[in-house]
Amino acid sequence: MRLRNLLLIILITAIHAVSCAQNSESESITVDSLKQRMNNDSTLVILDVRTKAELSGPLGHLDGVIHIPVHELHNRITELNKFKEKEIAVICRTGNRSGAATALLNNKGYKALNVLGGMVEWRNKFGYEEKK
Repeated sequence: MRLRNLLLIILITAIHAVSCAQNSESESITVDSLKQRMNNDSTLVILDVRTKAELSGPLGHLDGVIHIPVHELHNRITELNKFKEKEIAVICRTGNRSGAATALLNNKGYKALNVLGGMVEWRNKFGYEEKK
């Protein structure tokens, strides 16, 4: 099982490496834009693709996110079917895993946006204030 997960991570990383040159600004969102959308757009879905341990780690997590670790996303993607017509902001620690997840989602017909800089950038800009 661990070998399968490792191979899946390698595959997603390879997809991300190939897709980086193809990622346009329309497939990403800054943390500033994310914060504004969180405050003004109730239809925005936020997907955190970090591990469960990271959610309770020093960077914490954003309120109301859906959590599917990137290494499980391929097998659990159908959990997002009800959000297929909505934009999905994908976040991780720094934007690398979320970039791979964004590419996977967009290739499957979702409207995904990679959060540039991830939770590190979010905490650098906004500290630990919680969404109200």
